[in-house]
Amino acid sequence: MKLIQTPVKGMQDFLPEDMALRQHVLGVIRETYARYGFTEIETPVMEHIENLTGKNGGENEKLIFKVEKRGRELEKSLQKVRKEEMYPDAAGTELADSALRYDLTVPLCRYYSGHKNELPSPFKALQIGNVFRADRPQKGRFRQFTQCDIDIIGDASVMAEIELIAATSDALHRIFAEVGVSGFTVHIGDRRILRAMAKSAEFAEEEYDEVFIILDKMDKIGLDGVKEELIQGGFAPEKVEKYVGFFRALEGEQLQDPAAFISQTCADCIEEGAQQDITTILSAVRGMISDDITLEFDPTLVRGMSYYTGTIFEISIDHYSFSIAGGGRYDKMVGRFCGQDAPACGFSIGFERIVTILRDLGWKENSSMPRKAYLIDLKSASGRMTEVFSAAAKERAQGFAVVVQPLKKNAKFQVEALEKSGYTEIRKVYADTQL
Repeated sequence: MKLIQTPVKGMQDFLPEDMALRQHVLGVIRETYARYGFTEIETPVMEHIENLTGKNGGENEKLIFKVEKRGRELEKSLQKVRKEEMYPDAAGTELADSALRYDLTVPLCRYYSGHKNELPSPFKALQIGNVFRADRPQKGRFRQFTQCDIDIIGDASVMAEIELIAATSDALHRIFAEVGVSGFTVHIGDRRILRAMAKSAEFAEEEYDEVFIILDKMDKIGLDGVKEELIQGGFAPEKVEKYVGFFRALEGEQLQDPAAFISQTCADCIEEGAQQDITTILSAVRGMISDDITLEFDPTLVRGMSYYTGTIFEISIDHYSFSIAGGGRYDKMVGRFCGQDAPACGFSIGFERIVTILRDLGWKENSSMPRKAYLIDLKSASGRMTEVFSAAAKERAQGFAVVVQPLKKNAKFQVEALEKSGYTEIRKVYADTQL
C-alpha cells in the first residue's frame, strides 16, 4: 500500500520559513502578555467528553473529534449498543470517553477548579496550544490550529475586561506594526444588553439563544436577512418587527453612546450595572490603546459561545472578512466543575488568521543574530572537520548562528539556499583554506 504524502485534510505541515513566522508571533504575544502580569500554563489536548458536551461550547460541540474507548471498556459499550439497539454514540458517550479539545476555555475552567487553592486570586493565565474542530477547511480556518488565550479568573470588576482588551490590542498593534498595518477595530458589546433587547421585544427566555444565533449572521445576510430567518424560524412577526426595529434605529452617534442606545431600546429590561460597566470599559480602554486603533460599541455583537454572561468583544482588521480575536465574560462556567461560581473573563487571539494575514503581506524574518556557514570539501579537507567544528563552537558562544555542511557538487544552489535562509557569510573549506 502506497503511503500518503499530504497531511490530513484541514491540518498543515510547516516549512522552516513558516515556523520562523509562527515563533516570531508567539514571541511577541508571550512578551506582551508577560508585561501585563499573565503567567503561562498548559493543559492536555484531550478532555473528558462530558466536559466538552456540557453545553459550554455552543456550535463547537457539533465539531468535536471524539476519541473511542479502548479495550474492555469499548467492548462493553458495543455490547450495550447492540443489546439496547441504540444508535452508536447518539449522546456522545456510548463509544467515546474523551475528545480532542475544541478550545482552551473549558480545559482552563477544569484546571482552575482543580487547582484554585494553589493559585493566586485573581489568577491571570496565558494558554497557548493546539485545538481541534471537525470544521470545513478554508483560508485561515483549519481542523487543527493554535489558540492563544489570556484569562482572568477571580475578578468580578470591569478591571478584568479593561486589562484583557488593552493587553490584546497592544499585542496585535506590535505584531501588525511590523508590516505597516494599523487599521483594526475593537468591537465591544454585552450579552446583558442582548438579553434586555430580546426581553423588550417579548421573546421568551428559552428563545434567546436561537434569536442570537440568527442575529450573529447580520454581517453576512444583513438586517433584512435576519428578519426573514427569524420569521422562518417560527417567531411571531410582531416580535420580530419590534426587535429588528431596535437595530434599524441605529445611528453612528448612538454607537459611541451605550446609554443613549439602551434608553431607546431596552432601558426597562436592562440588568443593573450593565450600562455603567460598558461605559467605564470604553472610557478606560480609550486611554490605554494606540490612537490608530478604533474602539466601537457594537450592540449587534453576539459571539458564538453560549457560556458568555456579560461583556463580549471582538477585533476585526480592515479588508478581511473575519475577526482576529474575540472573547468575553463567562462567570458561570467554573461553577459547573466545582459547584461554586467564580468570575471569569478571557480573550483569544486568532493565531492562524494572523499568521495568514502576515504571510499575505510578505512578512520577512529580521533576525539580529549573524549567520555563518562552513561548507567542507570532503574530498580534500575531511581531516579538518575537528578544526571547523571547534571554530563553529567558539563563534556560537559569541552569538553567531553557525551551520557546518559537506560541500555539494553543485555548490551554487547550496549557497543560494543558505543565502535565502539569512546566512550572510559562507566559507568553503578546502585543504589549504585558512579559518
